[in-house]
Amino acid sequence: MKINANEISALIKEQIKSYRHKVDSSNVGSVVSVGDGIATVYGLDKAMLGELLEFPNGIFGMAMNLDNDSVGAVLLGDASLIKEGDVVKSTGEVMKVPAGEAMLGRVINALGQPIDGKGDIKTTAYRPIEVIAPGVMTRKSVDTSLATGITMIDAITPIGRGQRELIIGDRQTGKTAIAIDTIINQKGKDVICIYVAIGQKNSTVAQIVDKLNTFGALDYTVVLAATASEEAPMLYIAPYAGVAIAEEFMSKGKDVLIVYDDLSKHAVAYRTLSLLLKRSPGREAFPGDVFYLHSRLLERACKLAPEYGGGSITALPIVETQAGDISAYIPTNVISITDGQIFLTTDAFNAGQRPAIDSGLSVSRVGGAAQTKAMKKVAASLKIELANFMEMKSFAQFGSDLDASTVSILKHGEALMAVLKQAQYSPYQLDKQVFDLFVAKNKFLDDIPTNKIRHVLDEGYKFVNNLNPEIFAVINKTKVLDDDTSNKLLAAVKDYFKSL
Repeated sequence: MKINANEISALIKEQIKSYRHKVDSSNVGSVVSVGDGIATVYGLDKAMLGELLEFPNGIFGMAMNLDNDSVGAVLLGDASLIKEGDVVKSTGEVMKVPAGEAMLGRVINALGQPIDGKGDIKTTAYRPIEVIAPGVMTRKSVDTSLATGITMIDAITPIGRGQRELIIGDRQTGKTAIAIDTIINQKGKDVICIYVAIGQKNSTVAQIVDKLNTFGALDYTVVLAATASEEAPMLYIAPYAGVAIAEEFMSKGKDVLIVYDDLSKHAVAYRTLSLLLKRSPGREAFPGDVFYLHSRLLERACKLAPEYGGGSITALPIVETQAGDISAYIPTNVISITDGQIFLTTDAFNAGQRPAIDSGLSVSRVGGAAQTKAMKKVAASLKIELANFMEMKSFAQFGSDLDASTVSILKHGEALMAVLKQAQYSPYQLDKQVFDLFVAKNKFLDDIPTNKIRHVLDEGYKFVNNLNPEIFAVINKTKVLDDDTSNKLLAAVKDYFKSL
């Protein structure tokens, strides 16, 4: 009997068609390669983007690349425990972090696990780290002030609840100091704070936690730390985990302030992951979706309409510049996403101006809508007066004979700059800020030596408070400086300066 080759071929083909895998590759795979916190997994046909994957030894990963025959996953744990051939299972769950009241006063890592030695966090609430930001119809325009306690910011670039205000500048110019002072100033104001430390040293985070504890701010604050010693995946998910915790509070109608310190290191961590995942590099080797990386994060900060709970998330992202280059790739990306920026300069910092804010390049696109009426009244002309002073100051360097009006502008400008100087960890309440700016606006300080202005203002505040405490009580209660209160304040200030 002669065997036909075509018949054999057809028989084999039929057997291949009817063959069934005993192992379902749709939810089980095996590690093909592992290194630098990245694992390539063969199988997992039905894995979702961002899905949590279970590796051996209690290690979890997150699916980030979905290729035809493999999945690229970032490892959220000790990658040295994973080896080639290890079995990987899909969980059907996206990455979630614990949330709720139990998180307050705690220091946690990017996975929501406590790292402060105070024991487990007992909570039943969990939130996915990636969600779609609230739509336009569920939002309300920003109309309520979030006081930072820093006079220069509250006067020139006011921040409102639900706003995204970028803090930008070179390293060592006081960016973190502004964020910490703002958190300290929320004491007693029913605002929950979340501080996300990305790529910082452990010692730096410990110092910040200690300061928050010293000023009684840790009670209403969650500190989420993904430090420089951790792998890039932990730095990548840290801000998303932070805003997920914030959304749990916002959903209950509460106001939240979240600080991302800083997004420059976050972008670098994401670039590291992308290059290891073999994604195409673009400008400055960043992947093409680096804008989406921060936009989908910052868009989650908003003020909800009353019918949707009325809560808010105010975001203060921090970005580090190189040699003051505000037009670099990541800075311009984040500037275009946020509602304004506070720009700190090395020159102002070295000249002794604290905070070292450049009033010309700093802006709040929410503006007066986020400012109390009292502050709006005393700070209305401040930015123009500072601009005139800066212009005259640069012009006066080239001339020795100055006319009376130029001298007057320079003296008034120097007095304003002295008023706007403020020590760290000493945020001012509204009445103190209004008093300082009221005195400066009415030119009482123009003939006083700049090194004595802070002392004169502090003593003047005590004098007016003893003489007529009702003035400051009205300002704090109504947040308005009406004509009657203004006249009383002016009379009291005149009495004080007569006594000097």
